[in-house]
Amino acid sequence: MSNETPRDHVPPESGEQPNVEENLKSRSTWLRLLYILVFVAIYAISRIVLFAVVALNFFWLLFTGDTNDKLTASGQSLATYTYELIRYMTFNTDVRPFPFDEDWPSTKPL
Repeated sequence: MSNETPRDHVPPESGEQPNVEENLKSRSTWLRLLYILVFVAIYAISRIVLFAVVALNFFWLLFTGDTNDKLTASGQSLATYTYELIRYMTFNTDVRPFPFDEDWPSTKPL
């Protein structure tokens, strides 16, 4: 887990009360909400694709006795991308996943 402070977060001075009005008017906070909504939709689609990769690889194993290397690599890449989505949506990073700030993740695990 990262200790990064979100870009749009401005902590109050010591002993000072947070300014709710400034937080509500912060354009970056509302923009982040928009990105989160987009990533929630992408996450829902990725779950369907992940299920297809799992099912296809299982049937490949069932009929050939070995897993498909391309499906396994695709599954790893999709798992890494899902991890990046969740990190952004839970405010653990400010780096927006593919297709915004990052490239599509490699097939190597993090």
